[in-house]
Amino acid sequence: MSVPQHCLYINGQFVENRSDRWIEVINPATGALLSRIPEGDREDADRAIDAADAAQAGWEALPAVERGQWLHKIAAEIRRREPEIAAAIVAEGGKTQQLAQTEVLFTADYLDYMAEWARRYEGEILQSDRQDETILVFKKAIGVTAGILPWNFPFFLIARKAAPALVTGNTIVIKPSELTPNNAMLFAEIVDELGLPPGVFNLVTGYGPEVGQALAVNPKVGMISLTGSVNAGVATLKAAADNVTKVSLELGGKAPAIVMNDADLDLAVNAIVSSRMINTGQVCNCAERLYVQSGVYDEVVKRLKVAFEAVTFGDPASRSDIDMGPLISADALARIEQKVAKALEQGATLVTGGKRAGDSGFFFAPTLLTDVRQEMDIAREETFGPVLPVLVFDTLEEAISLANDSEYGLTSALYTRDLNTTMRALKQLKFGETYVNRENFEAMQGFHAGWRKSGIGGADGRHGLEEYLQTHVAYLQYC
Repeated sequence: MSVPQHCLYINGQFVENRSDRWIEVINPATGALLSRIPEGDREDADRAIDAADAAQAGWEALPAVERGQWLHKIAAEIRRREPEIAAAIVAEGGKTQQLAQTEVLFTADYLDYMAEWARRYEGEILQSDRQDETILVFKKAIGVTAGILPWNFPFFLIARKAAPALVTGNTIVIKPSELTPNNAMLFAEIVDELGLPPGVFNLVTGYGPEVGQALAVNPKVGMISLTGSVNAGVATLKAAADNVTKVSLELGGKAPAIVMNDADLDLAVNAIVSSRMINTGQVCNCAERLYVQSGVYDEVVKRLKVAFEAVTFGDPASRSDIDMGPLISADALARIEQKVAKALEQGATLVTGGKRAGDSGFFFAPTLLTDVRQEMDIAREETFGPVLPVLVFDTLEEAISLANDSEYGLTSALYTRDLNTTMRALKQLKFGETYVNRENFEAMQGFHAGWRKSGIGGADGRHGLEEYLQTHVAYLQYC
């Protein structure tokens, strides 16, 4: 059977690979070769940017409601092709079937949600200090935008960047992860079949140091939005600095979860296990370290051990009844092995897991570690896998101090029945989001933004939409 070879999507056309350089896309559950994508370069990125630039004025000139209608059309087609898109996500990303289906349908809902802002985003009229003058604040498109995507929620992240960009009059160039590009190709097929005006949406595949950097250094790009690692974010900031290009970043996380003595332990344990195992622990906003108050510590560890050992995993393409798939790559598997080994060297105790699983693919058993201290690497560095370190504390003040003691500040979680405890914690926790008595998963109408090294700017809701707008103030004197 021949292996599919994809094209770039530039200016409303699928463009053949202009070189002989290809990137192979691998199924992480089986190691099988799924497809080849072009290893794009700076010339490809520049062509896509030129197309987006040429299309932007005409796109912005459309009434916002017409731009929103395009998003509704894309959403409807995504729902129609949900089985095909979900299957691609399962194959290249190792997601469970249920999670892949959820991602596809959530993406369609997100496009519809952002489309509805077409009639809602607005400027202002301000009072002037002068007689016979009015101050007007217009909200306008930035121009050409670029989105650099990760592999963990690859289809949704297209919409998270493209939907607010397009509805506000911007055009966009997307660079998907080289690990999970096949779903992005299906998105490009959809916009092409629907007849979206050429140049409004463009897709260039390749590696970050080549294509990502080319997007960041091009002076025609008015804004670049990246979701990825801290190192990738720093490299993008440096590349964009010479042109003072606006940069929006969602980077790593080391989310703390705090369980108080009065917590509903059934709820807390279920939410924490779900948060740690979803997408095989490869989610930046899910619980990466657990702080348990001393009065319930032993019971929580006992329950977690049972729950971790009950987690089922396997090839998600052949089984719909599993909780977890593989890690994304051989490199990811090796990294998790090294992090667990280092934790044990530093004095952590292995409660369960701690090793590879299965005869093929990149599987790692759900791993629970106790006797963890705050200074250990496993409590400070992002793991991005099905590994949970557990630490004990005595007072809320101690827990908050430990939680805030991190270079990251994306999300956090708290489990308690006491409103006073909740409000004290919310006042003192230094994170972009806090989940109270629920799993770690944001809403599209919220605002997903990190503090410290977890990012700059944010996404979702009204505040996320406004990331793609700039202001134009007019002082209107009349007589």
